[in-house]
Amino acid sequence: MNNFKLTDWLPTTKKELDLRGWESVDVILFSGDAYVDHPSFGAAVIGRVLENEGLHVAIVPQPNWRDDLRDFKKLGKPRLFFAVSPGAMDSMVNHYTANKRLRSDDAYTPGARAGMRPDYPTIVYSKILKDLFPDVPVVVGGIEASLRRLAHYDYWQDRLRPSVLSECGADLLIYGMGEKPVAELAKRMRSGEKIGEITDLPQTVYLTDEKSFSSKKEDVMLFSYEECLQDKLKQARNFKQIEEQSNRYESARIVQRAGNLLTVVNPPYPPMSGDDLDAVYDLPFTRLPHPKYKDKPIPAYEMIKFSVNIHRGCFGGCAFCTISAHQGKFIVSRSKKSILEEVGLLTKRPDFKGYLSDLGGPSANMYKMSGKDEKICRSCKKPSCIHPVICPNLNTNHQPLSDLYKAVDKIGEIKKSFVGSGIRYDLLLYRDKDEKINQAAKEYTEELITRHVSGRLKVAPEHSSETVLQCMRKPSFRQFEQFNRIFEKINQEKNLNQQLIPYFISSHPACREEDMAELAAVTKSMNFKLEQVQDFTPTPMTLATEMYYTGYHPYTLEKVFTATTKEQKSAQREFFFWYRPEYRQSIINKLKKMKRFDLIKKLF
Repeated sequence: MNNFKLTDWLPTTKKELDLRGWESVDVILFSGDAYVDHPSFGAAVIGRVLENEGLHVAIVPQPNWRDDLRDFKKLGKPRLFFAVSPGAMDSMVNHYTANKRLRSDDAYTPGARAGMRPDYPTIVYSKILKDLFPDVPVVVGGIEASLRRLAHYDYWQDRLRPSVLSECGADLLIYGMGEKPVAELAKRMRSGEKIGEITDLPQTVYLTDEKSFSSKKEDVMLFSYEECLQDKLKQARNFKQIEEQSNRYESARIVQRAGNLLTVVNPPYPPMSGDDLDAVYDLPFTRLPHPKYKDKPIPAYEMIKFSVNIHRGCFGGCAFCTISAHQGKFIVSRSKKSILEEVGLLTKRPDFKGYLSDLGGPSANMYKMSGKDEKICRSCKKPSCIHPVICPNLNTNHQPLSDLYKAVDKIGEIKKSFVGSGIRYDLLLYRDKDEKINQAAKEYTEELITRHVSGRLKVAPEHSSETVLQCMRKPSFRQFEQFNRIFEKINQEKNLNQQLIPYFISSHPACREEDMAELAAVTKSMNFKLEQVQDFTPTPMTLATEMYYTGYHPYTLEKVFTATTKEQKSAQREFFFWYRPEYRQSIINKLKKMKRFDLIKKLF
């Protein structure tokens, strides 16, 4: 299985081009991540999709932007365009903590070495390429560009910024999962179309001036960037329109003015079919890091190398999450055949020991779930299918997922297949009108807990306050308590010693210190010492970030309290660690100020 030749990877150097006998390249892809030729890494996927179109594609991973720029020049000019993929993570989340402290490592770099990509690679790489090769088109994509496609709040610079396309100087932006638009773009450019003429391509963003723009009656015209700078309420109102359009099956074109230019966001492609997704996973990935990294491990790869992604998309619509804004809310599931083939490939690896670390997705138990009546889904613009209640049109049947688990476990080389992705327990607890679906959920829950937990099962209640949970678009904490009881009961019955690992967030919009104090008390009463916790980090294009920046809820336009200063955020975070001696006196003093002597008693 590991007897690959160097030419089995996309070429990264002139020497590798020569080995393939290529005199020229059609597309050169610059990536902020190390090159891991695996379907979990976006740059590799885009490269393989373009290769499948019959193109010569090269990739330059983590180019040095601080020297004489030789990495940007070494492969010369591509025939069609340069593609810029900043990485699988937003570069600023990758570089900085919620407190804006510089991180000391980078999971997407060999040896976890920090400092191998700049802040905002979309802007840095694009500007360099435009300076060096002004006549060659530059196309940007990936999560960083996708979520900055319109005016957005930047937490790290604490300011509202215009579309990243206007800041980076690229010719076109592809948003979301880019397989279809990038393949179509290449096809049209090969047939002779100039990139400046391609203004109707779905799932792309371009800049134009007033004279060249033809408006349509159905266009969504947002408040301009300048208007939003002057009035935060207008930015909040814009966001509602953006999010609703992003979650529609058939959305309108979105237009926003910034200065003398218009940012035009074309509607996305319809959701991929399962066959489309299977075809992506069937591309000839080596599923390994490029050989040039030798023995330097890449942590992000090490984490997923024996895991299998079974679907794409998430209909949870959580206020702080970017998955639906980038992947969409409609679930696209791989076929059982495609998944089993990938598992079969993994079992042939010489370092495979019989354990799959994750059989999951953005939310592990949304596999094969979709609307019962597609007509209803086509007219829906709600960002969540499960909040504030689970949509009665949603098929929540867990049977296909149970069947998949059983099929994987029948493979001889598999000792155990684990679920490492987070589980939506509200889907497991939901009572459908169809008793077969309820029975399937019950059986899945037992199957999951008894056979697919590697000692710890991740769930994300996120908070205990009903007010905060409403703001987060998360289910009631009572449902977490109910699921915890089920988890403990099954463990007791089966004589298992497993842990439930809940994730929580502090400083989320609507959260106050008292809410954190109550969270500490209620989780202590449930015998949890919290470890999987984080301070809310505002990232572009989420509902929570808009509340953080504007102070308003975009859907109600009511004011929302948010902890914004370092002191306020630290004060909230302390409550997670009530059991640490160094925080005890500080927490007691805060609770005395609140006159919450009852919580002092509960905690200490």
